[in-house]
Amino acid sequence: MARPASNRPTELELLILKILWDRSPQPVREIRAALAESGRELAHTSVITTLNVMVRKKYLKRTKDGIAFLFAPRVSREETSQSMLTDVVDRVFDGSPSATVLSLFNASEVDESELKELRRLINRKLRETSE
Repeated sequence: MARPASNRPTELELLILKILWDRSPQPVREIRAALAESGRELAHTSVITTLNVMVRKKYLKRTKDGIAFLFAPRVSREETSQSMLTDVVDRVFDGSPSATVLSLFNASEVDESELKELRRLINRKLRETSE
């Protein structure tokens, strides 16, 4: 049975989005080369198929440039990361931001400068909510 369609980018789709967020628009050959640089050697037809699926999902837009097509993101890094993070918080941590942050602290090393930055962000958020 086929897997149900997801409203979140797959791992490969997210990698392609990251490439295009950094530099776009790009033709298929450039996207394929960037994928290869990141360790994802894929056939040209596989990259085209994935890009076309991403156009149908409205993650990318495609424009004709001579005989080639150029691809560019239709979704921003911010809205994509927000959507994916919201999904993780809801599905894994039952909607609890504090449980999510605690898990992040336990899963990775956080140095003093990052802790200071997190404290600054929390203080700013506190000020915003009390206004």
